[in-house]
Amino acid sequence: MEKQIEEQAVNAIRVLSADAIQKAKSGHPGLPLGAAPMAYELWAHHLKINPENPEWEDRDRFILSAGHGSMLLYALLHLYGFGLTKEDLMDFRQLSSKTPGHPEYRHTAGVEATTGPLGAGLAMAVGMAAAEKHLAAIFNRPGFEIVNHRCYALCGDGCMMEGISSEALSLAGSWKLDKLTILYDSNGISIEGSTDLAFTEDVEKRVQAFGFKTLIVPDGNDLAAISRALETAEADDSAPYFIIVKTEIGYGCPGKQGSEKAHGEPLGEENIVKMKEFLRWPSQEPFYVPAEVYTHYRELAESKRDAERSWQRKMEDYRGRFPELYALWKRYYGREDEAALLYDKDFFRAAEKEEATRASSGAVLQILKERIPNLFGGSADLSPSTKTELKGEPYFSAENPSGRNLHFGVRELAMAGIANGILLHGGLRSYVGTFFVFSDYLKPMARLSALMRIPQIFVLTHDSIGVGEDGPTHEPVEQLAMLRAMPNFRVFRPCDRLETEAAWYAALNSTETPTALVLSRQNLPQLCPDGRKALKGAYILREPEKEPEYILIATGSELSLALEAEELLRKEGYAVRVVSMPSMDLFEEQSEEYRESVLPKRIRKRLSIEALSTFGWERYTGLDGKAIGMESFGASAPAKLLLRHFGFTAERIAEEVKKL
Repeated sequence: MEKQIEEQAVNAIRVLSADAIQKAKSGHPGLPLGAAPMAYELWAHHLKINPENPEWEDRDRFILSAGHGSMLLYALLHLYGFGLTKEDLMDFRQLSSKTPGHPEYRHTAGVEATTGPLGAGLAMAVGMAAAEKHLAAIFNRPGFEIVNHRCYALCGDGCMMEGISSEALSLAGSWKLDKLTILYDSNGISIEGSTDLAFTEDVEKRVQAFGFKTLIVPDGNDLAAISRALETAEADDSAPYFIIVKTEIGYGCPGKQGSEKAHGEPLGEENIVKMKEFLRWPSQEPFYVPAEVYTHYRELAESKRDAERSWQRKMEDYRGRFPELYALWKRYYGREDEAALLYDKDFFRAAEKEEATRASSGAVLQILKERIPNLFGGSADLSPSTKTELKGEPYFSAENPSGRNLHFGVRELAMAGIANGILLHGGLRSYVGTFFVFSDYLKPMARLSALMRIPQIFVLTHDSIGVGEDGPTHEPVEQLAMLRAMPNFRVFRPCDRLETEAAWYAALNSTETPTALVLSRQNLPQLCPDGRKALKGAYILREPEKEPEYILIATGSELSLALEAEELLRKEGYAVRVVSMPSMDLFEEQSEEYRESVLPKRIRKRLSIEALSTFGWERYTGLDGKAIGMESFGASAPAKLLLRHFGFTAERIAEEVKKL
C-alpha cells in the first residue's frame, strides 16, 4: 500500500506539471516528468522544511538550478501546502500569476532563488552552503548546533555545460562544503538533441576533480536507491556530494519520452491522455489528484513541523546559556548596525590628502568590519588592488570556516552568483570586488541580484581610462552605461572619501536594490563638504555669486576637472553651477522639488563630464546641452597623458561651455 501511494504521489507531480504546461500552451515538461521521483524522495524523506514558515532560519534549502522545469517545484509547493492553489497551477505562465515561467524569489513562497539562467542556481547553492558553514562556525556550541542544515540543488545537462558550474563547483570542492548535495538529472538530452552533439566529457570525473564525492543511481525511478544515495551524502562530512541520477526525459509519455521533443513544448492533448493511461492515473480530468494523495502529502508536511518546533526550543535554551552569542545572532539577522552609520562620526570622516576612491573604500571597510559583524566578502583574486580585504580577519576556508574574507579566485561570474546565495541564505551581508571592466563577466549574476531585489554590493575599481598603461582591454568605457541601464540597480561613482562613505552607507541600508561602487585607481582630491549630501544622488558642489546660466555635471575623477573649468570660466564672467552626481539612480529617487533645485529646467545650457561612454547623459544635458566622454576605446599610456589625449582637461571643458 505504501509503495502504491508513493507511486501515485510521484505521478501527481508529473500529471500536474503536464496539465499546467498544456493549459499554458508553453513550458518544459521533460524535466518534471523525468525528475519527479528524485524530487519526491528528497522532499518526502530528507528535506528539513516547514511549509507553515517557509523562511525558518535552519531549514534545508532546495534550489532548482534547471529553472525551466519550474512546474516540478510548483507542483511540490502546491502538494506540500506552501500556499499555491490548484488555480495557481492552472494560471501557469500567465500575467501576474504566482507560477511564472521560471521560479522567482520573493514572488512565490518556498522559492529560495530566481533561477533560469542555467548553472546560476548551482552557484547560489554553493553560496548558501558556504553561508551555513560560516554561521555554524560562529554560533554553534557543543550540544547547541543551532545552524545545522543542508543545501540541495537539482541541475541538468545544460547547467553542467555552462561555465559557471565549473567555477562554482571548483570552489565548493576547495571549501569542502559537506552540507551541499547536488542531484544531477542526467538524461542525455538538450534542446537540439542528444548531448553527444556537443557534450561528451565524463561529468563524474570532472566533479571528482573539483573535490566532490560522487554516487550514481542507475534508475531514476528507483526511490530506494535515490534515498540510499542521499543518506550516504548526509552521513559524510568530508566533502560535498554529486549524485548522478540516470533519468529518461519526459518519462511516462510514450510518444515523447527520451526525445528532445519532450524538453521545451507541451506534450499535446493526445499524448497527455496516453501518459495518464501509461501511469495508470485514475482520471483524465485535467489537474485531478486523488484525495488519498493529498492526504499523503498533508501527512508528510505535518511530520516536518516538529523540526522547527524542536529548533525553537533549542534557541530558547541557547538564549539562556549563551546570552552574548544570542545577542550577536540578533545583530546578524537585524539591520540596526547599518542604520547607525548615519550618525557615526568615525564613519563619515574626510581623508586628509588625495586618495584613490578604491583606497577610500578599503579604509571604509576597515571601519565597517568593526560596525557590521556579519560583513562577509572578497574579490576575484584582486583584493590587493580592489582593497576589499577586511584586514586582520582570517580567510574563509575548509580549515577555518569562521573567516570573514573570501578568496574567490579568478571566477567573477561564480563569485557574484555565490555572493547572491550567501545573501539569500540570510544572516550575512555579502560583497564582492573586481576591476570595473570585468563587470562584463559578473553582469548576468548582478542582473539576478536586481531581479530578486536583494541588496548585493559590487565593488568595481579601476573605473575609467585612468587605468592607464594596461590599455583598452582593462579600461572600461561602456560598462557604466550598461549598469545604469539595469532596472532596480544603483550605480555610485564617488569623487572622494566622503562620497565613498555615502556609497557604502546607501548600499548597506538598501533592502531591495543592489549597488555597484565604481571606484578610481588614481588619487583624487577631497571635494565633498558633507557625505550625507551625496545620499541624494546629486547635489550642488559650487554655486556662482550671481544667478547661474550654465551647469557642469560630473562624477568621480572628473569632478575636479569641472571645478577647474568653473574657475577658468568665472574669471571670464561666466556664471556656472557645478553639480556632483555620484548616483543617477539615487537622484531619480528624490522628490521633484529637490531635483528641480539642483537641475532647474530654466537652465538649459548644461555639460556633463565623465571619462566613460556618454550614453544616457542626454537625460540631464537635454537638447541644448552636451556630454563630454569617451566615443572610442582607450589606449595604453600613463593615465595623465591619456586624459589629456582624449580631451579631459579644464581648458577643453571651458571651451565647450562657451559653445553652448
